[in-house]
Formats: sequence, C-alpha cells, structure tokens
Amino acid sequence: MTKYKIQNLDCAQCANTIECELKKTPGLESTRLSFATGSIYLEAKHTQIAQEVIDRIEPGVTIIPFDTVQKEEQSNTGRVIQIAIAAALFIVGSVFNSKLHQTPYAFAEYAVLFSAYLLVGGPVLLNAFKSIIRGQVFNEMFLMSIATIGAIIIHQIPEAVGVMLFYSVGEYLQDRAVDKSRRSIASLMDLRPDTARVLEGKERRNVSPEIVRVGELLEVLPGERIPLDGEVVEGSSFVNTSSLTGESVPRKVEPGDKVLGGFLNDEGRIVIRAEKIFGQSAAARILELVENASSQKAPTEKFISRFAAVYTPIVVLIATIVAIVPPLILPGATFGDWIYRALVILVISCPCALVVSIPLGYFGGIGAASRNKLLFKGSNYIDALTKVDTIVFDKTGTLTEGVFEVINITTRNEFPKKELLEWAAIAESHSSHPIARSIREAAGNPGRMADDILEVKGHGVIAQIGGKKISVGNDRLLHKEGIPHEDCGIQGTIAYVAVDGRYAGYILIADRIKPTAQAMVSSLKALGIRKVAMLTGDDQTVAKCVAVELGLDVFYAELLPDEKVSKLEELENDVNRKGAIVFVGDGMNDAPVLVRSDVGIAMGGLGSDAAIEAADVVVMDDDISRVPLALKISLFTRKVVLQNIVFALAVKGVFIALGAFGVASMWEAVIADVGVSLLAVVNSMRTASQSTAGSLKK
Repeated sequence: MTKYKIQNLDCAQCANTIECELKKTPGLESTRLSFATGSIYLEAKHTQIAQEVIDRIEPGVTIIPFDTVQKEEQSNTGRVIQIAIAAALFIVGSVFNSKLHQTPYAFAEYAVLFSAYLLVGGPVLLNAFKSIIRGQVFNEMFLMSIATIGAIIIHQIPEAVGVMLFYSVGEYLQDRAVDKSRRSIASLMDLRPDTARVLEGKERRNVSPEIVRVGELLEVLPGERIPLDGEVVEGSSFVNTSSLTGESVPRKVEPGDKVLGGFLNDEGRIVIRAEKIFGQSAAARILELVENASSQKAPTEKFISRFAAVYTPIVVLIATIVAIVPPLILPGATFGDWIYRALVILVISCPCALVVSIPLGYFGGIGAASRNKLLFKGSNYIDALTKVDTIVFDKTGTLTEGVFEVINITTRNEFPKKELLEWAAIAESHSSHPIARSIREAAGNPGRMADDILEVKGHGVIAQIGGKKISVGNDRLLHKEGIPHEDCGIQGTIAYVAVDGRYAGYILIADRIKPTAQAMVSSLKALGIRKVAMLTGDDQTVAKCVAVELGLDVFYAELLPDEKVSKLEELENDVNRKGAIVFVGDGMNDAPVLVRSDVGIAMGGLGSDAAIEAADVVVMDDDISRVPLALKISLFTRKVVLQNIVFALAVKGVFIALGAFGVASMWEAVIADVGVSLLAVVNSMRTASQSTAGSLKK
C-alpha cells in the first residue's frame, strides 16, 4: 500500500462515499481513505483506476504523491469575503424587508436577498445538482438545497438565505477545525526538518531530506534537528532525544555513535553519515504510523458511515410525509404550513455533526497518545482498549529492566567474599551470558584469565586458575561433581562456587524490577482490570518472586515462545473473561503472542522494527507506566465520541419533533444544526488536548 495525498476533499460525507465506492472496485478492496489527515492508501498500480472512480463521484478531487511539492490554493480569504458580503446583504434584506418587498414585483427584495442566497448557496446548489446527475441524491447538499428552495417557493426568502448563510459559516469553521487537526501531527511531534545540509568536499548544499542518499555526509549545527538516521563521523555534541524517546537528559554523542532523525543537536557541530533514506528513518516511521492510524477505522466510525447513508433517506421520507399527509387528513391544515414544517425537518437533519466529529475525536485521541509516546496503529485499538478484561505481561525487559546484577554474596567454609567473586568472574571470563557479565561487572572485570575452561552444558563451567579447580554453575553442577553443599532450593538465580571440590558459597543474581512496575499494576487494578498475569521463560522461583512483589494475579514460568501462545489461549478461554485480552511484551521474541492477543502492546523502544511490525500499540520509550495511560486515553476518547453521538442525535430528534409540531422555525433549526456541529467538533478536539494522566480525569 502506498500513501497519497487527496486534494480538494472538504466534505466528510463525500469522503465516506468515495471510500465505499473504491472498496467496491476490483483491485481497490483494501483502499483506506482518511478525511482527518487528507490521505489515501492504495496500491500504486491502481492509482489511475482510483482516480477514475473519484472523478465519477467527486470531480475536482485528485490523488497526488505525498512527497510532491505542491501547494494548494488558499481560498480562505475569498471565502470569508463571500460570506461577509452575503451577511451584509442578508442584514439589509431582513431589516428593510417590508420596503424592499413593496417595490414593483418585489424586485428589490429579490435583488438583495437572492444575491446573498447565490453567494453562499451557489456552491451548495451546484454540488447537489452534480450529485443528482451522478445518482447520489441523498446527501447534506441535497437536504440544504431542497429545504431552501422550498422556503423561497413559499416566500420565506430571508429564512432561506439565513439557512445557507449559517450553514456556510458552520462549514467554514468546521473546515478550519479539520485543518487544525491535520496540522496537529506536525505540532505534536515536530520531528521533520525542512532541509538537510549535504557535504560534498568543501561544498555545502541544502536539500530536502527526501532526496538524501544512504552514505552521504550531513552537517548538523547547534540548534538544528538531525534530518536522518545515521552515524556520527566527526565532532561531538549533546543531543536532545526527548521528542522521540522521552529522555529528559541530553545524550552525549561522538564518532561511532548512532543518532536518529528527529534528535535535536544542542551543543557542537557534528557530521553524520546517513544510514537510511528519509522514508525509513525513525521520525518518518513514527509520523506514518500516527497518520496511518486514522485510516484504520474503529467500529463506531464504520457504524456512523453506514448510519448516515440510511438516515438521510429516512429523514427525507419523514419530511415528505409531514408535508403531504396532514393537510389531507386534518381539518383546517394548509399545505403551506406543513411544507414549512417539513423544510424545518430537512434543515435540522443534516448528519454532518456525526460524520465530521467522530473521526476527529479518534484522530485527536491518536494524536494525544503519540504525544505521550504511545503509537496506536488504528482507532479500532482505541475502542478495543476500552473493554479490557485481562492484561498479560512478559517479564524480562517488560516488567523488569533486563539487566542482571549481583545482589548478594554468601560464603561458606570461611572463604572470603572478594576471592569467591573474583574466582567466579575469571571462570566466566569467556561467557557472553548476562549472568556471567553481571558477575564480571561486580568483580570489576579482573584482567586475569583462566588457564583452562571446560563448559558443562546446562550446568556451568569448570576452570583451572593458578593451580586451583574452580567450579561455577547451578545446583546440578555441584551434585554432578559430588560436592557437598547445604544451600539448596534458594529463591532467585544462583551461581554456586566450589574451589578444589570444596563448597565456597553462592552468588545471588537478579533482574531488576522496573521502578514504576508496582504502581503500574495498581493503576490497572484501579481501572477495573480483572486479571493481571505474567508469562516468562525464566524459572519458577524467579517468576514467583516477581509476581509476589508486583501483586500479579497469576503467572506461568519456564515457557518457550510457542508455549506462551498456548497459555494466552488458556487465559482467553477463561469462562469468567468478559472483555479483550491484551499482551505486553518486548516486541522481539514475543511477536507470536503480540499477534495472537486482541491488542498487542510492545515495549519496543525506538529502533525495534520487530516491535513496530508485530504490535498494535508501541510504547516508544519503554516506560511501563504508559500502559494504564493508554487505557485512560482510550476511555476518554471513547467517552467524547459517545457524548457526540448522544448529543447530536438527541438535539436533532428534539428539533425534528418540534419542527413537525410547528414549534420550531427554520431559524431555530439552522442555528441548532450549525450549533450541534460546531459543539461536537469542539468537543472532539478535547481528545487532542490530553497530555498527562491528570488531564484525563477532567
């Protein structure tokens, strides 16, 4: 799938229509169109077919490559002038309506008010006419056109102009809100530099980051943003990584260090060698993930699209019945009165409040999540995280830091601690295992080497050091060597040490639990999560220690990757489960479980391609406390979306009833319609303002 920009699309309902028609076309079934970001995803070879379908539905809407430097015409000023002139004519026509009407054939009245009507209503009438020719009758343009033309026929000209004027003002304000939402990606994560400075010998030239090739040298001065992922080859500096990793402390970089596009150079001049093109850089991947997420629609969005398609014809049918039936059966009822009531129903019934505000709500939630270092791959996952029953965690690298350290040394038979640790470190000098590394680091990495090392698979090592035989390994190694020892069944990861067949003591090694892990589990419980579980390949004793310390409900240890999937399925088949099951892992060896769960959350860090590919949600900075924050953002976003649905349908339902009983006038109907749309859009934008966990409580 290739991403393209879609130009001149300023109608959410039209966007839904286009997407539905494209999906019906052979070869375009997987097409995704996002009105919120003004983008469309389709296979490059089918671009021409897609454009032909769009030309048939919405002439003037075009597909262009996203990296094409093309500025759209800014018509906002002209639109404002048009609305202002129409408003002035409308005021004159309304204030002096009696005098203007008294001119021959009411010529002055029509000249003033009809001019205002054409200024703001002309585009609506033209679009409605084009839609009818293409066989697309029931849309908001048709509703506005039939309502205002009907008002003119029954000589309610000021009201017809007022409807079009307020509708145009509302559409203008909505468009501005949508534009603001589209620009929010750039403002949320200002990662993309405008230019890159390429070094060619002694020459420097500024170019677009998109055309920089792998291997080219880029100069980055203090205060500038690094344009592409690469390696520092000259100079040293401190770089601000907070926009990508969330780290507040600047990181020192010097020749040989890797840097990512989007980092901000704080201090000195550096030269980097580009290692990836812009489209593959960390910054571009993040921006694409966030923008692409809005095209993965939530069930609520899909429902509203289908609802709008059915809702409009039903409303037109109701209005027709209201206009025709009562005058035929009610004594004294007139067609003029009931036609007016039907027109009021048509004005209030426009579904734009729902069609625009709901995608904006989800888009805002995705944007807020990205600002909080959470990348959602689609708004459907926002919905999924609002009904979570069970959350399952991997241990190493997720609940723990994945860093082993020596936390205790216990000696026996009067052996000194320092010697025991040094012997163990020398014996493990050739091993790359994390436990061996932790022992060497605790001993200060002694430079002395063993004379001979024998690895006993599954047990440990036996080394010759200065004429002494040093055995370092697990409990099974001591039993195998026949070395008596009293310390069996000790909890944790243990390295037993023996010298010349005599038990010297043991070293306790543990993987540090992340400082925020315990508070995170408590937050999940407070959010109503029924079960918090852990799956790990570590041994039973270590897993139990972690589970008890964190207050987990259940844990399973000593699991291979395929066994983790089986255990997840067991949890999924729990008869007491009443919601989604979420798995949180490091995104590398946990890929099968991430894919198998309802929602996979990867503690993948920035450079983890496996995490980004396998997971549905990616935590950019590995901060485990962002898991409950993801749930809070989802719940808040869902609440705002439901508020919009209930509010819009309730107000429209009330005014349809009031219009049918002749209580509401066309003025009130148009103000209610525009007001509902604007309030719904403003409410949707609250989702984009979420920045901290505290703001979600409001």
